[in-house]
Amino acid sequence: MKFMIRLHSPEEAEEFVKIASGFDYDIDLKTGAAYLDAKSLLGVISCALNKKAEVICPKNANDFKSSVSKFAVA
Repeated sequence: MKFMIRLHSPEEAEEFVKIASGFDYDIDLKTGAAYLDAKSLLGVISCALNKKAEVICPKNANDFKSSVSKFAVA
């Protein structure tokens, strides 16, 4: 499953990482050519803050997608 998000502040990044860390499966973010672990606060802040990022997670990750829906963008 893939969808787009935007994190506007370090606090939003921290909240997103905390949510992602609560799931057992791999969750990645893609910004440009860079892929990073969505459970890494340093990676998310340094590469995905104030940018559109593509979330890449398992097809059956609807529970995760619902949990982070407030960060979703078109």
